[in-house]
Amino acid sequence: MKKFKKSIPVLFLLISTLFLYNCNSDDNTNIVTQTPSEILASTAWETTNAKNENGTNVPLTDANVINFVGFAYFNINGTFTMYNLDDSPKMQGDWSVSPDGKTRTIVAKNNAGETLFTRVVDITVLNKNEFTYRIYPNESDKTKYFDIIHTPTNHKEPATNLTPSEILASTAWETTNAKNENGTNVSLTDANVINFVGFAYFNIDGTFTMYNLDDSPKMQGDWSVSADGKTRTIVAKNDAGETLFTRVVDITVLNKNEFTYRIYPNAENTNIYFDIIHTPTNHVKPNQS
Repeated sequence: MKKFKKSIPVLFLLISTLFLYNCNSDDNTNIVTQTPSEILASTAWETTNAKNENGTNVPLTDANVINFVGFAYFNINGTFTMYNLDDSPKMQGDWSVSPDGKTRTIVAKNNAGETLFTRVVDITVLNKNEFTYRIYPNESDKTKYFDIIHTPTNHKEPATNLTPSEILASTAWETTNAKNENGTNVSLTDANVINFVGFAYFNIDGTFTMYNLDDSPKMQGDWSVSADGKTRTIVAKNDAGETLFTRVVDITVLNKNEFTYRIYPNAENTNIYFDIIHTPTNHVKPNQS
């Protein structure tokens, strides 16, 4: 009987140990491990910082990183959309993450589904709190790099993914500034830019009308923007519909807040140029007589 009493504490300890083991086993079976792809698709991401190879913070406006800054939405079906921080469209296409979580690939596509480019980057951090990848300005020199740091965001994906043409046609535009190649403001009355100043109305049907700032007629005709948003073409026409001239300009900025294109006084010297800056306006289109 004494032996039995002595064995009770031992049996109790054994039973308790088995009970705790089973509870821990049950807890472990409930742990859900996400794949690298599932982590990336689990939230929207915002670029919030960048660091160089020395661990020094780099401004998001730095020329080496600005093209990688914005909001990113990776859908679990393998498609993605990206926007600049002002919500203007950046790119769209397909994405994937390697099974080991070490690289991310994006295939940027235009609205027709044609591939524009493919980019593969090394992932340095990927968890529920941070997504960071590394870019090399010079692929042959791995000692110089920038880490592009993203954190989760509640920023809603813009409701409409407008094409470059739709953006241009979404509002009336007024020339509000001009800058030269040095970034210096240039008067709108300057001889190099005055012919490009006024109000512009780009209709979604591909026609346009432009007016001087005093509402006098300037020109009319047809317009288009390249699918990648890099160039705008206007075909000026007279009242009979005959072509007067065609002008193609490089677009440097096109979003809901700004439309800027670049002109070269001498087409053979692209080092000298003027950026013609437009902003949205509520100016009512003048009546045509």
